[in-house]
Amino acid sequence: MAMDQVQLTSGMRANLFSLQQTSKLLEITQKRLSTGRKINTALDDPVAFFASLGHEQRAADLTARKDEMGEAIQTVKAANEGVEAITSLIAAAKSIVQSAQSSGDTATQATLSADFDGVLTQIDNLAGDSGYKGINLVNGTGESLVVTFDADAGSKLTLAGFAGSSGGLSIDAASGSWASATAMSAAITDLDAATTSLRTSAKNLSTKLNIITTRQDFTSGMINVLKDGAANLTNADMNEEGANMLMLQTQQALGTTSLSLASQAAQGVLRLF
Repeated sequence: MAMDQVQLTSGMRANLFSLQQTSKLLEITQKRLSTGRKINTALDDPVAFFASLGHEQRAADLTARKDEMGEAIQTVKAANEGVEAITSLIAAAKSIVQSAQSSGDTATQATLSADFDGVLTQIDNLAGDSGYKGINLVNGTGESLVVTFDADAGSKLTLAGFAGSSGGLSIDAASGSWASATAMSAAITDLDAATTSLRTSAKNLSTKLNIITTRQDFTSGMINVLKDGAANLTNADMNEEGANMLMLQTQQALGTTSLSLASQAAQGVLRLF
């Protein structure tokens, strides 16, 4: 004897279709809740997806530029450390010359002139040691640093190096003795001119450093703007999605109950025969 079979009524088919749609919506909502994004692929919304992707890519490019600016700032700071130290050594050298001038003793002047040349050697060493990651803005005019600010490399700033060594600053060595008071006076003149030159270079570095730090702060702001823009296009409202989840779960439960009742009703009709 053939078993009784319940044929799907139109009402049952409608309930089943509704349950299938609810299941799909639940799956979408669960994905949004798990990822925090309402748009996860280009299929969800091509316009918003690619617009968001463009914002994120530009933010990534600017992040790389920001890192480069950070390194440039360190390079300038290294150069400034060199300038300050060389300035201190020039002051020490000047003090040596003044001591030689006031001594009036040839032997003492000879000793002090040797000390003077030793200080110049240290100035040269400092100029050579003031680099950062292979770039030394204090060790010669041939050095330079180019800082790029935008993603398209259209906005740049060039920092030119300068000669911070004794030779670059035109400070002549005493060569063991000062032959005359005129030579010692000339040495002081050279030292004063070197100090002025270093101050000018330091001022230029300060101006360039201010530009770089300003652009770095601006870039940080732009990165945040771009990331917020990307998030606004794709991120899900978690409160809304949570409410949707509750609504869909309730709808699914009701649909399942309705389908079960319709099936039981159909079976009850079959039992009459």
